[in-house]
Amino acid sequence: MSYYELATLDTVIFGAGAASPGIQEWIAGGSGTFLGAWGTDIGSLNRVFLLRGFDSLDEMMTERERALMSADPFGCTEQLVRLTMESYRALDFMPPVKPGAHGPVYEFRTYRTKINGIRELVEKWRDAVPGREEYSKLSAAFYGLDGEPRLTQIWPYESLAARAEARAASVKDGKWPPKDGPASLMPEMTSQIAMPLPFSPMT
Repeated sequence: MSYYELATLDTVIFGAGAASPGIQEWIAGGSGTFLGAWGTDIGSLNRVFLLRGFDSLDEMMTERERALMSADPFGCTEQLVRLTMESYRALDFMPPVKPGAHGPVYEFRTYRTKINGIRELVEKWRDAVPGREEYSKLSAAFYGLDGEPRLTQIWPYESLAARAEARAASVKDGKWPPKDGPASLMPEMTSQIAMPLPFSPMT
């Protein structure tokens, strides 16, 4: 499993709860491996992230077309104001994303890379991630296959305090960011904190 879809569902105010039953039914009727569902707590609010893994691009694109051609994609259009579906491939040194209790605080970070920056950024991360994981584990890191060149990461933490501690210590000790990593990046970066929804396989 090296291909992933990260769907972003922007809902009406307090829409995540009302959308959840439809989302669950939609996921159950499709393909791929359902890995996680989160509602944002810090950053863009009223937002749901859904992560699924696929064994091939064909499988992922078939599932994408199911959503595009549906009269009710993700089973919750009454609660939706925007739907974005992004395709990713895992960095080749990362293990498959695993369900389980990793959080409950998850940080979703996306960096826009330079147009030709993906290859060199992957190599920098390959060298640096093992050292960074001495402070906290990385659930996922993948680069976009559509849209702008970008790198998206999912970092789980026990708490916001644990996040702050791990980040500060890794920087202080010179383990993070990757050496010369910012040279591959554009200034546009986003970070959002999200919490697992009750039906999420990653908690």
